[in-house]
Formats: sequence, structure tokens, C-alpha cells
Amino acid sequence: MGAKRTHRGWPEPPGALPAPVVDNHAHLPILDGDGTPVDELDVALPPGEAPLTTQEQVARAAEAGVARILTVGCDVPALAGTVALAHAHPQVAAAVGIHPNEAPLHAGVREVAPDGLDPAVRPHHRLSLDEAIGRVAELARDPRVVAVGESGLDFFRTGEQGRAHQVRAFREHLALAKELGKPLQIHDRDAHAEVVATLLADGAPERTVFHCFSGDVELARTCAEHGWYASFAGPVTFRANDALRAALRELPPELVLVETDAPYLTPMPFRGHPNASYVMPLTVRTIAEQLGRDLEDTCRLLTANTDAVYGTW
Repeated sequence: MGAKRTHRGWPEPPGALPAPVVDNHAHLPILDGDGTPVDELDVALPPGEAPLTTQEQVARAAEAGVARILTVGCDVPALAGTVALAHAHPQVAAAVGIHPNEAPLHAGVREVAPDGLDPAVRPHHRLSLDEAIGRVAELARDPRVVAVGESGLDFFRTGEQGRAHQVRAFREHLALAKELGKPLQIHDRDAHAEVVATLLADGAPERTVFHCFSGDVELARTCAEHGWYASFAGPVTFRANDALRAALRELPPELVLVETDAPYLTPMPFRGHPNASYVMPLTVRTIAEQLGRDLEDTCRLLTANTDAVYGTW
């Protein structure tokens, strides 16, 4: 989740990959019946430049070698629309969950976050946390939903009052994933130790994924020990992220996944522009370099890992 904070246009296509890959986590645009966005996922664009529709994003992705996309609905307004997208587009599957920054708002917490931002309270937050998670539980049974999440802990944007509600929501999602036999996508920001402790205390699902992995070598070793997957996004290409690249090199290759988190976290050299699945080849190339593998071999590895976690669609 994020906020509108750029007026730069869509990146130029970075060139196609030699073999197909899968975007393990993106947020495709959800529209209501009259074609207007139900949330604020789209970053601001320069005057005259339109958001890309889902159909356009899927087509551009295919041209770049990104054959499939897992789109994630992580607040109440986006849940049903995310599942509908997966039914409308064969290349798209869905994941549903309540984002950790949403959980305290459903629980009535209205505190200024550690990053100094006031919470963005919206009408759907009138639902209780139990009601919001209940909607996730209903939709997660849909066959086009291949994962539960993103859920987890985010101590960057949640203060002391909200953390207990984040933990409760995380544990509910964790239990749901195990009940349904589906993978769990974890959002972990500034909360590595607490996320690991919760997984160990409750028992992690058989297929557990750290979405947009942001940990260090120590967390990578913990993932390797327990067979947890790490999904890398644009930040692995950022110049200053040597520790993240070291963590990638520490992981067994069979636990590495790739994603965009589009429209956020655009890889270099387009950082600050809106992101989309067609830009993911830049991240795949960095992963190949860090693993010391041929690019085509890396594409095949990443696709095999994705299929091991989520199946095919």
C-alpha cells in the first residue's frame, strides 16, 4: 500500500526476457461499475498520460516475457474486485487479505504513525476487524484465489496502540492459510523478529512467502532453515541496497521469487516512476547477476519456484 507521490510517466519497456516469468505480487487497478477507481493505488501521472488498464498491463507484461500476474487485494474495497479480475483474465490469479496497516483502523485505532502520517480513515473502516477478516475468509475459498495475504506486521507505519491488532490479524490470516492449504504472503516492514516469532509460535503454513523481502543475511538464513520463500522486488536493484543483495545471495535458489509490488517500488533506472509488470525484467536481470546464473536459466528457476508455491493458472 502507498500514496500518490510521483508525476513521472510510465517507464520505457526494458526489453523482453528469454523465457517466461511470473509476477508474484502486484496490485492491478480495481474499478467499480462506472469505471472509476475504488481506491488510490494509481500513482499520479503527468498531464495527459492515462493510467494503464488491466488489459493493457497484461498485454505489455506478455510482450516483456511476464506471462502471468498474481494481483493482491489487501483492503476491503479491493477484495471482491481483485477476485473478479482473476476470473476475467486467464493470465491473472488473486490473493486476498487485510494489509497490516489496515488492521488497526478496523479496530478503531486512530494514532499518528511513527512516520508522522495521520491514518487515512475511510468509510470501510467502520467494519470491525473481525468483519473485515471474515470477508477475506469468504473470498479466499474461490479457486482463482491462490494465496492468503498480504498480511503481517508493519512497525514503520503503525504505533504502539495498533501493533497488537496487527498481530491478531496476522495470526488470523496465518490460520486461514493453513485451513485452506494455501500459501501465505507476508508483509514485513521493520518487524523481522516479531514476524518470525509469530510464525514459529503458531506454525507457519507449508508455503510461506516474505513478499517484497526486505531482510538481511540473518533473516535469509532463517528463511533457508525453515523453507520460507523470499520474493524480491525493485529495491534489490537500488544502488544502496548491498545488504539486500547479500541476503539474496545467501538464500537457496529454490526459495527465490520475483515480483513488482506494482505500481510501487519501480526498479532502477526508473525509480520514482509508476511500476507495472512489464518493467520486471530489470529486477530479474539483477537477480540473475546476484545468483551468478544465466538469464534464461534464472527465468526458468523463478517460474518453477512460483509454480511450486502457487500452482499454475
